[in-house]
Amino acid sequence: MTIIDTRTPDPKRLIPGATGDWEVIIGMEIHAQVTSRAKLFSGASTEFGAEPNANVSLVDAAMPGMLPVINEECVKQAIRTGLGLKAQINHRSVFDRKNYFYPDLPQGYQISQYKQPIIGEGMVIVSVGPAKDGSFEEIQVGIERLHLEQDAGKSLHDQHPTMSYVDLNRSGVALMEIVSKPDLRSAEEAKAFLTKLRMLLRYLGTCDGNMEEGSLRADVNVSVRRPGEPFGTRCEIKNVNSIRFVGQAIESEARRQIALIEDGGKVEQETRLFDPGRGETRSMRSKEEAHDYRYFPDPDLVPLVFDQAYVDALAADLPELPDEIRARFIKDFGLSEYDASVLVSEKAIAEYFEKLAAGRDGKAAANWVINDLLGALNRNGQTIENTPVSPDQLGAIIDLIKDGTISGKIAKDLFEIVWNEGGDPLRIVEERGLKQVTDTGAIEKAVDEVIAANPDKVEQAKAKPTLAGWFVGQVMKQTGGKANPQAVNALVKQKLGIE
Repeated sequence: MTIIDTRTPDPKRLIPGATGDWEVIIGMEIHAQVTSRAKLFSGASTEFGAEPNANVSLVDAAMPGMLPVINEECVKQAIRTGLGLKAQINHRSVFDRKNYFYPDLPQGYQISQYKQPIIGEGMVIVSVGPAKDGSFEEIQVGIERLHLEQDAGKSLHDQHPTMSYVDLNRSGVALMEIVSKPDLRSAEEAKAFLTKLRMLLRYLGTCDGNMEEGSLRADVNVSVRRPGEPFGTRCEIKNVNSIRFVGQAIESEARRQIALIEDGGKVEQETRLFDPGRGETRSMRSKEEAHDYRYFPDPDLVPLVFDQAYVDALAADLPELPDEIRARFIKDFGLSEYDASVLVSEKAIAEYFEKLAAGRDGKAAANWVINDLLGALNRNGQTIENTPVSPDQLGAIIDLIKDGTISGKIAKDLFEIVWNEGGDPLRIVEERGLKQVTDTGAIEKAVDEVIAANPDKVEQAKAKPTLAGWFVGQVMKQTGGKANPQAVNALVKQKLGIE
C-alpha cells in the first residue's frame, strides 16, 4: 500500500522539541463489534454479561466437522457502515484464514478478510474544536478499508493462582475492522475522529459503541517527523479502550519518540501497550517478534457476492446521519454550529430536541436542552434515554415562559420540581402559586419599598445607570422571583429617572 501525504504541516499542530518542531502522524484501526443477535458464523448469542462460556456453539468451540455459515445480518451491517462512510462497496469479497496460536482462539486461526475486503476506500469529515470563538475546523480523514472478521475469546488470569481460564463467549463475535489512512495530525484530531466514527456507527445502528464493554477498541499507529520530511517509523499502540486514553497514549508516545530521536536514538517498529495509571506506553513485541499469519482463502467459505440492487435496498433504509441533521438544525432553527453539534452528539438527544422544538422557538429549546437538561443528566450520572423530564414536560415549561405565566427564574425552579417529583408543569404552577406577578400596582409597591430603603444606592444609580440592575435584583428577591422582570426593569428605570 502506497501511503500518500494529504496534509500540509500546520504550525498550531506541531510539537516543540529540544531541537525544533515535530509533526505527529496518526492512523487508526478501529475494531467495532457488529450489532447482531448472533455471531458471524454461528447462531450463538452475542449478549453481553452472560456467564462464562454460556454463549458458545460447537462452531465457536472449533469442534471437529463443524462448518461456518455466514450471518447475513452482519454482511448487511457492514454494507450500511460502508455507505455511512461514503466508501466503495465491493460486490465480491473473500474470507481468509489468519493463522496464529493463542489459548482463547480454539480454531488456531481467525477468519478475516485480507486482500479482498467487503468495503474499500471511504472518507469521514471530522469537526475539530470548538476554538475560543466557538468555531470548528473541518478535516477529511480517509478510510482505507473495512473488513469483517471474528473476535477471539478472552483469557482470564485472575481467577486461579496457578492457572488461566478461558471464556469463549466473545469467540466468533462479528467485528468490523475500520482502517483509517494516516491523515491525523494531533491527539485532539484523533479523539475527534474516534468520537465522530462512534457517533456514525450508533446512528446507523451497526455498533453500539460501548467502549467499556469492549464493543469498540482502537489500535493507534503513531510516528513523528520534522515538518515536510518523509514519514517516520511507526509504533502501534494496541487495544486502547477509551477516547480519553487514545489522546493520552498519542501524546505520550509522540514525546517518547521525539526524545529518543533527539538523543541520537532510532525508533524501532514495534507493538506497544498504553498504561493509563502511569500515563505512558510500554513495549509489547518488536517487529522481529511479529507473527507471520500465513493468510490463505478459507476453504470452507465461498466468496461473498451480492449485486448493486442489494446495496441500493439497504441504502434506501439508512437513517438521517449526524452531519445532515446538524446542517438542518442550523438552517431550520437558526442554531450555532456549537449548539447543533452538541444536539447531534447522540441520536437520542437529537430526537428529544426535535420533539421539543416542534412549533417552538428553536434557540430557546436548544438552550434548555444543552444547559439545563444535559447539565442535570451529567450531574446525576444519567443518560437522555432515562431522563425524568420528557419533551412534553420541558415544552410546557417553555410555553409558560412564552405566555408570561412564569418568569425565567421561576422556570428554573419549576424544572427542578419536575425533575425530582414529576407532574404537569401547568398544574404545579397553579397549585403552588408560582405564577409571576404582572399586576403593575403590586410591582410598583415593591419597587417603591426597595428605593425608599436604599437612598444611597439611588444617588449612585443616577450617576451610574448600570446600577439599576441591582434594584431589579432586589425587587425580584423581595417578590420571590415572581415579578415580571421586564415590568420591574421598566418601573425601576422610570422611578430612578434613568433612560
